[in-house]
Amino acid sequence: MSRRCQLTGKKANNGFALSHSHRRTKRLQHANLQNKRVWWPEGNRWVKLKLSTKAIKTLESKGLQAMAKEAGINLNHY
Repeated sequence: MSRRCQLTGKKANNGFALSHSHRRTKRLQHANLQNKRVWWPEGNRWVKLKLSTKAIKTLESKGLQAMAKEAGINLNHY
């Protein structure tokens, strides 16, 4: 499974690591992903998802069903 949030689609960002002498080398800035078990009331069961911390905070206000519909994923497969 890739390092990508399943609800928001967040993934790594390309950037530079800057040394003291200002020499730049490429690096990846990864999203803060967490494996999370979320209760899905409509399906009456737990669903395991890989979510960014931003998605977890949004999930508390919007709800799992609404976010899954926006992302276009079917929760029966998770």
